[in-house]
Amino acid sequence: MRIVIATWLLLFTLPIFAAPKSELWSYWQPHDPKNTNKISHQDWQQLLDKYLVIQPDQTLFRYNQVSSADKQKLATYIKRLSAQNPHRYNRDVQFAYWVNLYNALTVQLIIDNYPVKSITKLGGLFSFGPWDQTIITINNKKLTLNDIEHRILRPIWQDPRIHYAVNCASLGCPDLLPKAFNSDRLDSQLDQAATRFINSEKAIKITKNGITLSSIYDWYQTDFGSLTELQQHLNHYRITPNLQFTQIHYIYNWQLNQKL
Repeated sequence: MRIVIATWLLLFTLPIFAAPKSELWSYWQPHDPKNTNKISHQDWQQLLDKYLVIQPDQTLFRYNQVSSADKQKLATYIKRLSAQNPHRYNRDVQFAYWVNLYNALTVQLIIDNYPVKSITKLGGLFSFGPWDQTIITINNKKLTLNDIEHRILRPIWQDPRIHYAVNCASLGCPDLLPKAFNSDRLDSQLDQAATRFINSEKAIKITKNGITLSSIYDWYQTDFGSLTELQQHLNHYRITPNLQFTQIHYIYNWQLNQKL
């Protein structure tokens, strides 16, 4: 039994995931800086309030407890967002729109396919996860989760904290924040997400054999910069900002972030 468990865990830490490049989909660049209208994310907030479980070292989701009524609420929320034209809003409203939509779609994917041990098991027999499957249509454009993250969010905003905002329903992923992203508080929320992740052992673990970092910092080196810049970034958010890189290892846990 120990051999089986060790082998299974190893499969979740092997570097078999190749992150897409940040490549702008120019269609989604337009925005209206003069528009002060907001998009409500109250339905998403109510679901977070009800099913998110915040623990000291991990935030989990009660996928198995989501009621039929709340599944419908989630579907209605996503449908309402899909009917919006993001071009009509300012950049902050757009950012909250795309991040909340990404996270809501991810939760919906897990709920619709539950029980599942890992999001990497979705997307088809020869796919590593569902990120390249068409999942929503907005402005008559079909989008995947990868489109939202790598062709819209990353190239338009060019902020490495995006990686702490989008959630992939995995234990190794930065936690879902307990509050839906709000266009009036984006900077503080992004700092909150960065601080929580960077001060957890799933981001940084120091041992006698060196430092183990989340694979996020390996996959997205272009966003975090050189090792010196990455070290500065991490120390900026660490409670004890004295991190010095020695020998670096990378690891990621793809197990589902579920609360049973």
